[in-house]
Amino acid sequence: MNVAVAQFEPKDGDKSYNLSIIQKLAKRAKSKGADLISFHEMSVTAYTFTKNLSLEQLTDLAEEVPNGKSTQKLIEIAKEVNMPILAGLLEKSDGKIYNTYICVTEDGLVAKYRKLHPFINKHLSAGNEYCVFDLLGWKCGILICYDNNVIENVRATTLLGAELIFAPHVTCCTPSAMPHRGYIDDKYWQNRENDPVSLRMEFDGPKGRRWLMRWLPARAYDNGVYYLFSNPIGYDGDQLKNGNSMIIDPYGEVLSEIKSFENDIAISKITKEKIRLSGGWRYKNARRPELYKNIIGKDHKSDTTPIWMKDRSSD
Repeated sequence: MNVAVAQFEPKDGDKSYNLSIIQKLAKRAKSKGADLISFHEMSVTAYTFTKNLSLEQLTDLAEEVPNGKSTQKLIEIAKEVNMPILAGLLEKSDGKIYNTYICVTEDGLVAKYRKLHPFINKHLSAGNEYCVFDLLGWKCGILICYDNNVIENVRATTLLGAELIFAPHVTCCTPSAMPHRGYIDDKYWQNRENDPVSLRMEFDGPKGRRWLMRWLPARAYDNGVYYLFSNPIGYDGDQLKNGNSMIIDPYGEVLSEIKSFENDIAISKITKEKIRLSGGWRYKNARRPELYKNIIGKDHKSDTTPIWMKDRSSD
């Protein structure tokens, strides 16, 4: 199967514009032989700007799935290009708002996943289910951004049968306790045409790609699965993002990656044979859950607040 990941610079709350870019990139991917395409977290609405929205504003931005206009438009695009489309949006259901990621084909909604660890806005509700579904002969899973950092989520998704995990993100280039992390100065982005090397060094350094490489290949390697990582390029809200959308194989190797500063795609061919040859496949078969099932399953209070923010709030 030929899979594609995308990156683009969204406009805050402008669904029509963002859907038009999704449509263009889907057409490009199809013309280059892709069998599906995956976009980033909340790609229909944009993400970061929602941190300051009220419940009323979030509710106005959110839609029902699958009956909302955005889902129906994605189905229309999938029909036009004759391949599945995966994209993110805000969903409203039973008085709650979710950060939701969906897969659609020309026949309608195939899968819907709600982010398990939302934190960008206090009014967002957490999803409570893993998602594994059939697509083009493959077992696929979805984990949104922070969900991938909790290693149990990845293990659970693969134990449910996932051979391929879609990992839509809006990440990198933000402060952290880790050395050399932080925002990227706007001057590098504004001067990207005259000095692309300096911006690329920022994007590929510890603020961006180098941080991803600490953990993202490990998720694929340890679990023996393909990973489709997608991330916006340029500004999402007031934060600059580095793109670097990539496809990683079960060995933890990067098969393809977007290195441009433009709205773009990357495509790779994936094969099931590689999964069974991977170390992660063997490690899953070697497990002895009787040793740790009561340890991993102990009661625990979930907390997504970074330690440096806790320290700051206690001052």
